[in-house]
Amino acid sequence: METFTIYHNPRCSKSRETLKLLQSNGVEPRVVEYLKTPLLPTELLDLADMVGVDLVHLLRKKEDLYQRADFASVEDDRHALAKKLSDNIKVLERPIVVNESTKVARVGRPPENILEIL
Repeated sequence: METFTIYHNPRCSKSRETLKLLQSNGVEPRVVEYLKTPLLPTELLDLADMVGVDLVHLLRKKEDLYQRADFASVEDDRHALAKKLSDNIKVLERPIVVNESTKVARVGRPPENILEIL
């Protein structure tokens, strides 16, 4: 049986919609509220690999914190970027769903993106 994890922010409408979409497809994922339980830098790098993108593509660049924390200064150094993102986890794109069986992940923007890994 496949298992799934959703990196979730319950205050985000897209995150809530993605969770409902999973549940309507018979999936009860492990829910990680990443704002309460920030990911380690290594976990963030692994997550980007599972999505199939560079970590910089999982940043919410319109977030005020992105500018204040000067993410642009470390975008070319994936390890420094992962550390900064771990320390400022609010900048992480959301939601992200991981198929734990295949180690493939998708960003739920739009929520229907996650259907390809079910």
